[in-house]
Amino acid sequence: MKFRIILVRHGETRYNKAKLLQGQGVDEPLSEFGSKQAKAAGQALSKIKFSHVFSSDLQRAKQTASAIVSENISGHKLEIICDPKLRERKYGIVEGKPLSELKTLAKAAGQRCPAFTPPGAETVDEVQVRAKEFFNYLCNRVVQHAKKANTVPDHIETIAEYSGDVHSSLKDLNSVDSSSCDINNSISDKVEDLITTVLVVSHGGFMLQWVGYFIKDLRCPLPPSFDQSKAFSVCPNAGISSFVVTFDQIADCSPQIVCDYLYDCSHLVDIGV
Repeated sequence: MKFRIILVRHGETRYNKAKLLQGQGVDEPLSEFGSKQAKAAGQALSKIKFSHVFSSDLQRAKQTASAIVSENISGHKLEIICDPKLRERKYGIVEGKPLSELKTLAKAAGQRCPAFTPPGAETVDEVQVRAKEFFNYLCNRVVQHAKKANTVPDHIETIAEYSGDVHSSLKDLNSVDSSSCDINNSISDKVEDLITTVLVVSHGGFMLQWVGYFIKDLRCPLPPSFDQSKAFSVCPNAGISSFVVTFDQIADCSPQIVCDYLYDCSHLVDIGV
């Protein structure tokens, strides 16, 4: 069984612009520019038929999800499901303070960001646990959706049997230069046997750990054209990533993840990003 995850970071807020940490304690709305970014992301994804839309329950993510849905061809049918598991990492005593202060504290402790945990903050491991929990929930939700829609194949192959087909079917996508690709056209129905596509809107710190889980634990390959060193950087505001997930709902094995593209911002060029 295959499904696609479109993962989007929320648009810019005043705190993002000023390089201030928001975490969970600062529930800042999108700035005017951030709203433009969210709309641009929606236009880039306007032709993608989503079955589900998930968002963090913090307003900067909810507003971004709403903007994307409002631009979508099937937006009138979509409900935004808010899930606290998609919240940003909790940064404790440095929430609302400059990012430079977090780096200073980390240096004083002989550590580096993001591994450093300030007082009252979540550890990166705790954030990754949340990411894994949401991913497991998402896989189960997709299975239930497929059963209800009668799109579950009578015979589900194992991950090992799928692996070659998945990589070959994504060969064209992985060779695309994401700096110039049209997202609507580049991911439309090019993967055979795709059950559904879901939209997830979240935050930079959370996404960093989720993508890290995909790459390190599930050995997700990245497109050859992508600068591999940037995979462990924070996604820019309103950046878009796409992953195809293949899993066996019968066999007890890890799903296989393949990345179409990561942190794509080509849709933001016209608004000055």
